[in-house]
Amino acid sequence: MESVPNVQELVRNDPLQVPESFLIGNEEEEDKLQSTADKYNLSSEIPIIDLSLLSRGSEEELHKLDKACEEWGFFQVINHGVATEVLQEMKDATTKFFELPLEEKNKIRMPPDDFQGYGQAYAVAQGQTLDWSDALFLRIYPAQYRKPNLWPIAPEGFKETIEAYSSGVKRIRDELLRCLSSTLGMEKDALLNLHQEVTQALRVNYYPPCNMPGKVLGLSPHSDTSTITILMQEDNVTGLQIRKEGEWVPVKPIPNALVVNVGDVMEIWSNGKYRSIEHRAVTTESKSRISYASFILPHAEVEVEPFGHIVELSGSQKYKKVKYGDYLRSSLKGKLKGKSHIETAKIGS
Repeated sequence: MESVPNVQELVRNDPLQVPESFLIGNEEEEDKLQSTADKYNLSSEIPIIDLSLLSRGSEEELHKLDKACEEWGFFQVINHGVATEVLQEMKDATTKFFELPLEEKNKIRMPPDDFQGYGQAYAVAQGQTLDWSDALFLRIYPAQYRKPNLWPIAPEGFKETIEAYSSGVKRIRDELLRCLSSTLGMEKDALLNLHQEVTQALRVNYYPPCNMPGKVLGLSPHSDTSTITILMQEDNVTGLQIRKEGEWVPVKPIPNALVVNVGDVMEIWSNGKYRSIEHRAVTTESKSRISYASFILPHAEVEVEPFGHIVELSGSQKYKKVKYGDYLRSSLKGKLKGKSHIETAKIGS
């Protein structure tokens, strides 16, 4: 694996320079990037789910959740119960962290054999187009998997802020997994139990401004290898786009809402009823952007395969049984590339 330059430092040293290794270099892709940058026609239709109604057992909201997972694979959650102050403190502390000098951030640099810590995604192949972003990646739950030496020590109180935010996400994650168990026709705690040990990892992505936003991607198109992902966006910068009916649709931030998407694990379990969705991040010329993705994953030893009752309803099993740890490891060996990885789990592939 090749190391990748720190994008924030590239911009600091020369805001006008974009190294060739970051350029998409494909005119058709560039045209698509520019033509969809301002498309909001579909974005107003992205489903909004009220978690307080789900928590109170609203059948109507449960039906909305089922439809959102089936038709979009993405939705925004409002009234989720995490205090606005907790969300804001997380944003403020993270901004301060990324403003620190590089040598300070490098104290928790990702080791070559680990994905935790501060750094960039490694280039897995020579000549690979690089993403215009830096990241802080931490395993949060179960707490025994944390590596305290790779947690930030500055700014002061950042660890406690991450803890408070992640604890709020944990509550949302459990509530959503219970509701999704219901929409899939199972006992409320079925999905939670199937994880054996629910793993929660946090990836904070920092997207610096880019002098050529139409020629680079902050994050290449991909689907997540998670069960679900819970994401906090900036309120005032749109950067996340999802693929819907062949179009890239911007996910316009709703203040204090969280974005949730279906991951590959949920697609396999539901035998394709719920589909993991391809998404990407674009950059802007004038503003940096930070996003906060909490990945919810099963234990590495869990064997994931379609639920029998869903296979019966659909008439055929579309996915093989995969051991989650193996599935995750093999996905990390390749460059983010659309939904190519889940194809390996399909029967007949």
